[in-house]
Amino acid sequence: MKIKKYIADTMPEAMNEIRKDFGREAVILQSKEIKQKGFLGLFQKKRIEVIAAHDPDPIKRGSKPLEAKEIKMEQTSKTQSDLQTIEPVLKEIRNLKNLIELEAAKDETKLPALYQLALQQLLDQEVEKTLAEAIIEKTISFLADEGSEVTETNIANALKQVIRNELNGLSFQGITGEQQIVQFVGPTGVGKTTTIAKIAAKLILQEKKKVAFITTDTYRIAAVEQLKTYARILNVPLEVAYQVDDYRQAIETFTDYDVILVDTAGRNFREKAYISQLKEMLEDVPSIATYLVLALTTKPKDVQDLFEQFQDIPLTEMIFTKMDETTQYGSILSIALNNRIGIAYLTNGQDVPDDLVKPTPTLISDLIVEQEDD
Repeated sequence: MKIKKYIADTMPEAMNEIRKDFGREAVILQSKEIKQKGFLGLFQKKRIEVIAAHDPDPIKRGSKPLEAKEIKMEQTSKTQSDLQTIEPVLKEIRNLKNLIELEAAKDETKLPALYQLALQQLLDQEVEKTLAEAIIEKTISFLADEGSEVTETNIANALKQVIRNELNGLSFQGITGEQQIVQFVGPTGVGKTTTIAKIAAKLILQEKKKVAFITTDTYRIAAVEQLKTYARILNVPLEVAYQVDDYRQAIETFTDYDVILVDTAGRNFREKAYISQLKEMLEDVPSIATYLVLALTTKPKDVQDLFEQFQDIPLTEMIFTKMDETTQYGSILSIALNNRIGIAYLTNGQDVPDDLVKPTPTLISDLIVEQEDD
């Protein structure tokens, strides 16, 4: 079976080319109207794309090719032995369909099939489309420069290396205690309070820091009570700030502490008054680091919208929660590279202090590029 794609200005022109190559026994598998860009990408022109096939050794010479409707009729009327005879034809039609879809996909992206599969994997991981395409282009160049064979394994390894290279210029420092006041912002429901408790436990148990809590989340009684519980367990003092003046007074109270962790209200991020209040809290407060906390279970577009809503506040790094509740991690890469901001932590559960993951370019590339063991 031979398959060939033709592009012509009109259907008669395409048919003439098909007959020259395959004769009158050619079978038209697909035809559609396409638009091709002209000089410098301008002046799009409508053309006809036709995919034709020719079998030099058909099952029955001279017989009319089976159509899907005819096959269905035969399946309902023939005996089991007849169905076994037709099965090879059905299999061939399915294979042709896969080939057509692959050709169509390759034409749209201008990528060879294996690179198209790699691109689809990035898109399935919810990496932003333009970024995913740019990463694939760099992967193609990487393999070409290395002189490596284009195989699925080599593409996966090169893809990981490209992602690592792109992330290497960003910060993955996390909270070290160098900045005394650390503020956590983000929408409701992403797990800010639990994340703060995990970080506090790490600072106290591993780095021997003297830690204090401040919460401005007075909109939810449960949030205050939750942080009070963590404060008792960790033996950490807590101040509740109802107004900006309370917040500044609490900072004065904890002047002698190494790190002050601030839990802010998780209100609707689209409320401009909320963002304005957060900005007001930052005024006249020296040595403050702000971490935006987002959940990996949030839709990618909403993740970007959230980041843009908070970007008027000087952000130090990102924290992504609920890693254990999803298998799609592309938002990490999209936010980090499109906005040139580092990632401080990932969280993968509710256990304090265990479920706090320190990210690296290698970890992120491994999460995004799934690779089956040989």
